Parts: sequence; structure tokens; C-alpha cells
Amino acid sequence: MKHQANTGTSNGHYPRNLQPVERLLIESVLPVDRPGYRAYRESIADMVVLAQGVRGNGHLVLGRSGSKVDVGSPLSGVIAHGAVETDRGEIVIAVREETEKQVNVELMMRSADELPVSFHELRRWTYSSWLPGEPSPQSTAPVREVMITHDCTLVLAPADKRIWLYDSVSGMNRLVPITTLYGELMAVEKIRDPEISLRPGRFFEDLANYSEESLRRAFQLYNTIHPMISEALQAGVLRPAHKRGIFAFLKSGLRHE
Repeated sequence: MKHQANTGTSNGHYPRNLQPVERLLIESVLPVDRPGYRAYRESIADMVVLAQGVRGNGHLVLGRSGSKVDVGSPLSGVIAHGAVETDRGEIVIAVREETEKQVNVELMMRSADELPVSFHELRRWTYSSWLPGEPSPQSTAPVREVMITHDCTLVLAPADKRIWLYDSVSGMNRLVPITTLYGELMAVEKIRDPEISLRPGRFFEDLANYSEESLRRAFQLYNTIHPMISEALQAGVLRPAHKRGIFAFLKSGLRHE
């Protein structure tokens, strides 16, 4: 399938509407059959591009027209990630968690600064489509699953060098930073040897050495500092975590009673 993109200098004029190809790429990682991602689709449908983000070309800050761009806050976690492989190179797509009614989106070409004017799509994949029991959407290689709660599963993909958290209530797969989780795992394992503890790149090399319980405890420690699920849910109460903005939808429409 061939797509046309009107990019380049137009990216310097804000606010502006999302271009059709930009919207197509964003929606490719927000499957409509997943309640959490559908909420993001619906919210983004009413947003415009307010500014270029700190990561440069391809980093879009979306929000309501007239909103002031939030430049002081650190970037939030990635809630949707994938790529479209084209005849002009791979376009990597990341949608970050909504904060202060704004959504940061990254549409990055690995081999260029800007999206090409036109491209032919060869393949697309997204972690957003993953379900328990399936291989990695990117590499099609096996993954390791660690149940955190009845509703949440930690997924480790050695071939991709990626970790994500699957939430069966929202249907979302949110990326987990490897370096931070690895630090918590070292604390759980009481490993102080700097040749191991200071080399997060060893995470997947040594993955077979770590038990499900150690990985679960490491994530629980990570979650106390960077909450992805509520304390009640982590303790076993089947109630999803809620946040401002888009996640108000989850609060009203998806919670277990």
C-alpha cells in the first residue's frame, strides 16, 4: 500500500492538524478492539499538533487547540509501540501516556530526520496487539510471561530486548524500562558485583537464571516508584489503576465491581 505524506517545512507551523499519514501511523498502534487504546483514539481525534517535542523531527505534542504546551514535565511512559516497514526505511511509532490532557507521539524514521514524502508499506507490527500465549509481534520469537496479578502479566522478549506489561482489563501493553527494572532485580537478588549489577545489557543474557518470584518482586519494587498498577491491584484486588484524562474513561467504564 502506498501512502503520501505532506511533511517537511509544514512541521514548523503550529498549531496544525495531524496529516492523514501521521494519523494512520498513530492509529496503527492503537487497535480499536482494545478498550484502553480505543479511548486514546477517541481523545486524539479531537487533538491538534501543538508543537514539536524535545526529541526533534517526528516528535509531536498533541493537545486541544489553544492549549499551552507542557515543556517542563519529563516524558511519560510508552503505552503503545510498533513500526511500519516501508521501501524507504522503517518508521518507529511510540505513543506516550497522556499527561495534563496532552499526548506525546513519536514517528521516527531510522534512516532520516523526517517522514518521506511518499512510501510503500511492506509490513507493520505493534506490541499493542499482543495477547498471552503469543510470540513477540516484532520478532515472532517466544516470550517469557510472569503473572503479576490476575489481570496483569509482565512480558519479557529476549529477541527484541523489550519488556512490557499486559493489562487484560484495558487490553493495553505498556513498555517497561529495562535499566530501571534491572536495578530492582539486582536488589532482589542481592547482587552487588559491578560486573553484573551495573550492566543492564546482561538482563536477557542471564534471564534464565532468574525465577518468576524474583522477577515479580522486582516489578513490584519498580511499581512502587513508577506506578503502572495500583497498590490494590498489585495486592490482588481486581481493580485497575486510574489516572487523569483518558484514564477517567477506564475508571468509569472498565473497573471490576
